Amino acid sequence: MEKSFATPMADLLHLQRLLQLEYDFEVNAFAGTPDMNGVAAMVRRGDCKFPVTLGGNRYNSLNRLEVEVNDVEINDFDNNFEYGKPVSFFSIYADGSIKVYPFQATVWRVEEDGRTIVIMPDASTLSELRCASGELGMRIHFDNYSYKAMFSALKSVINANGRLAELRNILKGARNPEFRTTTTIRYPWLNRSQELAVNKVIAAKDVAIVHGPPGTGKTTTLVEAINETLQRETQVLVCAQSNMAVDWISEKLCDRGISVLRIGNPTRVNDKMLNFTYERRFESHPDYHELWNIRKTLRERVKNSEYRDKLKERAVELEYRINNDLFAEARVIACTLVGSASMVLENRRFSTLFIDEAAQALEPACWIAIAKCQRVIFAGDHWQLPPTVKCYEAEKGGLAQTLMMKIARNKPTAVTLLNTQYRMNEEIMQFSSDWFYNGALKAAPEVQYRGILDYDSTVVWIDNSDSEWEESCVGNVGKLNKGEADIVLRYLKQYIEKIGEARILEERIDFGVISPYRAQVRYLRRAIRTNKAFARLRRLITVHTVDGFQGQERDVIFISLVRSNSDGNIGFLRDLRRMNVAMTRARMKLVISGDASTLTKHPFYKRLVEYIDAKGVLMPSSVV
Repeated sequence: MEKSFATPMADLLHLQRLLQLEYDFEVNAFAGTPDMNGVAAMVRRGDCKFPVTLGGNRYNSLNRLEVEVNDVEINDFDNNFEYGKPVSFFSIYADGSIKVYPFQATVWRVEEDGRTIVIMPDASTLSELRCASGELGMRIHFDNYSYKAMFSALKSVINANGRLAELRNILKGARNPEFRTTTTIRYPWLNRSQELAVNKVIAAKDVAIVHGPPGTGKTTTLVEAINETLQRETQVLVCAQSNMAVDWISEKLCDRGISVLRIGNPTRVNDKMLNFTYERRFESHPDYHELWNIRKTLRERVKNSEYRDKLKERAVELEYRINNDLFAEARVIACTLVGSASMVLENRRFSTLFIDEAAQALEPACWIAIAKCQRVIFAGDHWQLPPTVKCYEAEKGGLAQTLMMKIARNKPTAVTLLNTQYRMNEEIMQFSSDWFYNGALKAAPEVQYRGILDYDSTVVWIDNSDSEWEESCVGNVGKLNKGEADIVLRYLKQYIEKIGEARILEERIDFGVISPYRAQVRYLRRAIRTNKAFARLRRLITVHTVDGFQGQERDVIFISLVRSNSDGNIGFLRDLRRMNVAMTRARMKLVISGDASTLTKHPFYKRLVEYIDAKGVLMPSSVV
């Protein structure tokens, strides 16, 4: 539970203690040498690739040694490898013994074909791996860099003076945010709430929040607010917690014709994304060819020390010039919150910071970027996915309570709610609107009644209470309920037959199958891949966890809730924000499968079942 504190300082000191708990928990989780069972468990969690082989290598434009790491086998497990993650390597020998190599590398990029591009510390470490006997593996290592940046940011804000101290006192509730008196600007292409949000951003002296529930055009509004800010300021900093979120907003800004410099590599690797990265821009600079030749000469170990010193001096001069040119050309600097601690941003300051998907950002990470700015604009929805906190004590103490959530609760004058949604049929939207947003959302006329079939039920609950299926536990990948999964697949097949395969292909009607549990996702994914009934439609059917569907939408969504037991134990289905995300991915039809006798012991699910019974169809699984 979140605690109330008398002063901002007390709140920050408490936050520091919670971050230490999380740090200690993660250190312990990565301690020790894994055995074969440990490696298998890490692969299932997505934290390890085994076995792997090494491919080609090269020095990139930033003079870092890249090497390709290739999976030997393809498996059904999602993985957590992405830009910036530290990794370590190990070898497993024929006798089962394991050697862990005493150095760390860094994920630089994950290609669409699955290859992982890794930055090695130096050439000698790469040679050591190439000479390794036994089967090679790669695991995600403890991310000390992120924690170091967050602890440093908290220390800075605790000891701050000047503008950072003022922002600390405003954002932590000791002072009220201020707004300029401005003339309202009209934007005919935005709706009224979006227009109000952009005007509030313009007027804010300290902080503003764009609260964007699902489908309400948060990104559209944020891009407009950034563009409008750039009419008044030379450059802004745009951050988000994840690389994927940074990529998304960066791409939309580029589509608007705004010059973006992306610090760090994009998760979505394509030419459009790569063209605005720091690395690609660096390589395209007219002085880069000379710099590359100097670096190559230096790597060849020039013996003449005077000549070597001159080359180093020239290299530093060229790097400085290229770096300054890149920043001078860019209107938006985009990176993750932790990425804002990058050396290339050292000593750079900005008038305005925009934090997208701020409701998923740990508060200590936000302070890293806030320290570089005069004011901050948050955008997100604190009724969708929360930050990931692994230590139960830290979560219980309030580490998952985001800065955006605290400001929205304590300083409502800073918040503008976007209230018109353009994604969902009204019957899909309404329950979420009533439960999470006090009934404030309304469906735009163009989506209000849209559906796929005439006389179709927009919301359906398949009740498994009459079955004998029960959940089972599958190691580190969560709960599994095969009986429920089979019912979901059977109803999916029936619904596809009702629409007609030809129409689905022609209109590209797409489907999402969601489960909160990885084991259920794996089972469903494999079943769809091997079932001939779905063969021609597989590219239109996505199976993923709730977290994997954040920011996405589909015409039809199926949700498999899995939990079925006599105790009414529903685990993390109690985190209703995840359920809000899952339900609001659907445009035209939502089908939920769950054991009502287990789930309705919780008031949220009781109300949801009653809503669907009144507005749609509540059916026993035996009739499917």
